[in-house]
Amino acid sequence: MKLSAAFGLLTDLRLAFQAAFLPTLKAVFRSPALILHSREISRIFMAHVWKAFGNGTDESGRPVKESLIPPNAYGVVLDIGAGHGHTLLYLDPAKVTRYVALEPNQLMHSKIRTLAATKGFTEESGNCLILSYGAEDAMLIASALGGSHQVDTLISVLTICSIPEPERSLAALVDEVLKPGGTFLFYEHVRSDRPDVAWWQRFWTPVWKWAFDGCCLDRPTHHWVAKMDSWAESSVWGKAGEPEENLFWHRVGRFVKKSA
Repeated sequence: MKLSAAFGLLTDLRLAFQAAFLPTLKAVFRSPALILHSREISRIFMAHVWKAFGNGTDESGRPVKESLIPPNAYGVVLDIGAGHGHTLLYLDPAKVTRYVALEPNQLMHSKIRTLAATKGFTEESGNCLILSYGAEDAMLIASALGGSHQVDTLISVLTICSIPEPERSLAALVDEVLKPGGTFLFYEHVRSDRPDVAWWQRFWTPVWKWAFDGCCLDRPTHHWVAKMDSWAESSVWGKAGEPEENLFWHRVGRFVKKSA
């Protein structure tokens, strides 16, 4: 792997710190008790990072999401790690009856709420719900939705990289939250199949994970999903034109759960 590709993410780290370090430091000065809550500091930092980079990140994945989400998302949609709610830009209101945003970082909720309203999804009308749970909280999510198997479409966009206990969490979401016959869609950066690229992903993950609220570069998410014994249909493909020497190597997937 070329060193220019192996060290390219240093630019991303520099830009992220330029965008988020001072606002985060100011937040700590205003509330010194935050020093005792490292997870909250991480979420403040990430909220500022996403203000700066959320739209650009969405734009870079637009062609993939335009081909993946509009044709396949329907009914009740659960958006895992919704961020600012960019998934809303790809939902067809004629096919989607309810948008449920799963976002544990409450600093992002106002952005979700605002964007959802522009697409006709509001909490007042009942077709929008914003949950502060993490993806690992499958039973709490099911309870908030009125019981198990209430979701028709489960969507994860650049989220599984950061959820705790990802294999267990994914299995629980599919088992407890997704309806039989429901669809799971994902667009994720994953561990490369090239050993040299994967080595650098493992090398950088501790730094990246610390800076970006738990985000790991080296998770083989596509393999985890594919090996689950839950699917009637499965398909995984790559991001068109993406170079192999890429620390952010993406896979795209569409999986349909077995009917009861």
